Amino acid sequence: MRRQPNPNRADLYVTTDTTESDKTRGSDPAPEVTNVSDRIVEQFESIKRTRRRRALGWTGLLGFIIFVTIQAFAATELLDPDARIGTLLASLNEFFPITYYFDVIPFLDFGRYISFIRDANLLYDPEIGRLLFQLPPSATDVYAFFFTEFGIFQIFGEAGITLAMGFVGTVVGFPFALVFGTLGSGRVTPFPFNFIFRGTMSFIRAVPAIVWTLIFIPFLGLGPASAALAIAFDTIGNLGRLFVDELEEIEEGPVEAIRTTGANKPQIVFFGMLSQVRTAFIGWTLYVLEINVRIAVTVGVIGAGGLGFVVTAQQNLLQFTNMMATLISIFLLIISVELFSQRLRSRLRSDDVKMGLWELITGFPRRMATSALK
Repeated sequence: MRRQPNPNRADLYVTTDTTESDKTRGSDPAPEVTNVSDRIVEQFESIKRTRRRRALGWTGLLGFIIFVTIQAFAATELLDPDARIGTLLASLNEFFPITYYFDVIPFLDFGRYISFIRDANLLYDPEIGRLLFQLPPSATDVYAFFFTEFGIFQIFGEAGITLAMGFVGTVVGFPFALVFGTLGSGRVTPFPFNFIFRGTMSFIRAVPAIVWTLIFIPFLGLGPASAALAIAFDTIGNLGRLFVDELEEIEEGPVEAIRTTGANKPQIVFFGMLSQVRTAFIGWTLYVLEINVRIAVTVGVIGAGGLGFVVTAQQNLLQFTNMMATLISIFLLIISVELFSQRLRSRLRSDDVKMGLWELITGFPRRMATSALK
């Protein structure tokens, strides 16, 4: 006998079908979860492959740098067994004279350095200094010091000549650098006319200062004059480029404010642009002064005068102790200029504590101790 379905149990069939349908729909997320897991694994593998490639790339670059470095050492003959490095190490006593106290304790004989610095007038010229430092003071000699001998730089001997070359080069080169740097900015001079000034500064920078000195020797002779003019040319290229970069980074707001007042082009440039970079320009000029004093030492090596010339002369005479004394004088000159320039630049910063000259000098040991303990 065929069994008839009971209408009262229809909900069972519906429930059964619904449950089976839910099971079917519930099985759908399983492949989706699997796909997500696969993508995560694939992305992780991709990251590992990228890291491996990057590690191989850095390894290859390091190997290439080492290879090129070896080639450079070979080209400079430092790998030559006949190189004089061993001889230099053996002859250090000529640069650093050692004296023995009680025939036991070795000390560096600074007395020999001081004697040569004094005898060669590297840091002080007594002939010029006696006009200023005398008891009782003479008004005639003081007048002669400032207005006849012009001894402000000459009183420092050979170091003063080196300092004067760097100072003159900075003073003469600054106005030209300011003009070329301003006109070389795209904010002041439209493209491509600004590249006339940029190209000129690039050409000046391409020629080292020592080569500029050789160029000016036929006109001014071999001496401080040609060196100072060469440093001035070098200042135009280097300082002018720094001025261009500063002008490219100025804010547009003040420029627009000046323009809306109906100002003409020179007024916009002076009050809207240069006013924003005045402090930066002064800071860069002081920094270039430091560089120019170093350049003055370099050009002095070829005979332009100053401490650089003394180094060359003592080296040619094989007087290495005197040569080392001159290097000490160069260090004292450079560090003095850097300290002076640094303090001036710090006073330009609004957040720095202002100090007078006397406080700056007398408080130097305390500031050094405080800085060392930080």
